[in-house]
Amino acid sequence: MPDVRLQPLARAKVASLGAAGEAWEAALPAMLDGLAATWGLTLGTALPGGSASYVVAARTREGAERVVKVALPDPALLPGIAAEAAVLRAADGRGYARLHAYDDERHALLLESCGRSLERSALPVTEQLVVLADTLRLAWTVDVPAVAPPPRGEDRASFLHGFVVDHARRLEAHDLGPRFDAVLEQALECAERRAEAYDPGACVVAHGDAHPANLLRALDDGRGRGAEDTGWVFVDPDGVAADPAYDLGVALREWTGELTGPGARSRAEGWATLLADRTGQDRRAVWEWGYLERVSTGLYVLGFGAERLGRRFLDSAALLLD
Repeated sequence: MPDVRLQPLARAKVASLGAAGEAWEAALPAMLDGLAATWGLTLGTALPGGSASYVVAARTREGAERVVKVALPDPALLPGIAAEAAVLRAADGRGYARLHAYDDERHALLLESCGRSLERSALPVTEQLVVLADTLRLAWTVDVPAVAPPPRGEDRASFLHGFVVDHARRLEAHDLGPRFDAVLEQALECAERRAEAYDPGACVVAHGDAHPANLLRALDDGRGRGAEDTGWVFVDPDGVAADPAYDLGVALREWTGELTGPGARSRAEGWATLLADRTGQDRRAVWEWGYLERVSTGLYVLGFGAERLGRRFLDSAALLLD
């Protein structure tokens, strides 16, 4: 059986799932052996991943490099693996990594192998934002008929409003910083404005988590990706119908290490303007989505025990207050 080593965020998430997480981790080596047999693979080493899956390198009998991704057993997240498969299948390599197989019973994907993430590149922040924006413009052209815009009240902003309120209540015992009340108020105001501006007719099939660790350098698989190929492909799409500016807000929420000192807000405002200009989206919408995502993500990761990362998001949000 393969030697399974979960990444820190995934390990924290598994621990937060209690007995279900323990059982899944114990069964994972046998599950991977089964997938390898089904798909004709030799498994390699674990790869860096996020908090919701186990990702491992693999090779086919013909010698082609692949990646196996298995979703963690979180009931709230498991439907997302099917949505991810639908987006990747529809994209067929256009703006997204190519999907080679999907096992819906074991919640597993077989993906093309890609290069390093944009996060691990040596590109400066502004150049990374340009790559994210240009690849998102291509990804937004992917048509997934099963993904329909939600009705008003069930849109992304309305969901995040409830999410922030709920998680802030759950974390009341935590020290969330001396300015957290103001941070919370601003995040909820952003959510209310984005919900009020919601237009189902303007929705695209959004990536939903378009940060630089989810954008990988594309490798030549011999099948081509179209004239607008940026040389990068997204992985881990949520496959939700949303305002395209929402994806740009996710891209903007990152860079906590760059947002320090008195110039933090002006730097972040410049990045929001760059993203908006590059894609033709509204700058205010990009800014408000970015702020809402910064706060909701901080609360989310704090909720499953990733203290340092969560506090970085919330501390940077405090620096960006009006």
